[in-house]
Amino acid sequence: MELRHLRYFATVAETCHFGQAAERLHMAQPALSQSIRQLEAELGAVLLTRTTRQVRLTPAGEFFYDEARRILHQLDGAISGVRRVADGHRGLVRIGFTGTAAFTQLPRFARILQSRLPDVALEVHADMLTPAQTEGLLDGSLDLGVLRPPASGDLEVRTIESEPLVLAISADHRLADGPEIALTDLATEAFVLYSRNSAVNDAVQRVCQEAGFTPRREHEAPGTAVLLPLVAAGLGVALVPGSVRAVPLDGVVFREVRDAGSIDLALAWRRDESSPLVGSVLAELDAAGIFRPAHPTAEEPTR
Repeated sequence: MELRHLRYFATVAETCHFGQAAERLHMAQPALSQSIRQLEAELGAVLLTRTTRQVRLTPAGEFFYDEARRILHQLDGAISGVRRVADGHRGLVRIGFTGTAAFTQLPRFARILQSRLPDVALEVHADMLTPAQTEGLLDGSLDLGVLRPPASGDLEVRTIESEPLVLAISADHRLADGPEIALTDLATEAFVLYSRNSAVNDAVQRVCQEAGFTPRREHEAPGTAVLLPLVAAGLGVALVPGSVRAVPLDGVVFREVRDAGSIDLALAWRRDESSPLVGSVLAELDAAGIFRPAHPTAEEPTR
């Protein structure tokens, strides 16, 4: 039995007329009649009763018609699904988020993709430091990474936003309610820093050294969920990306620091990425305007 026989029979069953069915199928009526007879012979059952005036389904034909419609519907769905996968409009995208970026960026990404690529599902890996995301992108366990540049390896990296570094301090700290804070006000403070190999640590070290001091590492935290409670307990202060303010915690106050600078957040993917699905996701994110414009070069001044 061939699939075309199912389509031929279903069309005859829908029209109950060989001439109309043949016209719909763009074939000659004798050839259609012959195909139905072959199908009945293969099944060993009469599916249609034919008279000069009408064509009717037998009980066996009614059962087979229901089954044929179900099979053809599933087949059409499979064909459509295959085409959408091949075109990059259906599938699973694995994406990593560094620190608290999931709080600010995940809803944004999800809304864009839900409206533009509704058949694409996201597998989220949260609170991953940049080195872990880089490793995941290069070994193929991640498709996209929202991370803090720079990212080593053969990756494409495009900036999403630049976040200010803000000060997280305990609610009873001397600077909690004071005047405007400068970096030099923190020169004698104990710091809570992220675990080593953190891009945030690198930024904190850089801006503090530019202000004339090296931050005194009192405690290390593997992630923001540990860092903020350490700050709340008064065990140190922390300079963190502004998105951390999306995770309020009793006992922690966030203050702006005049000369603390900022840190970039970027989207990264493999430079040799060949997946149509990843390509479609990147195209839709770009069309939605998530990427910051590249800085003009000396050869291309801003006009």
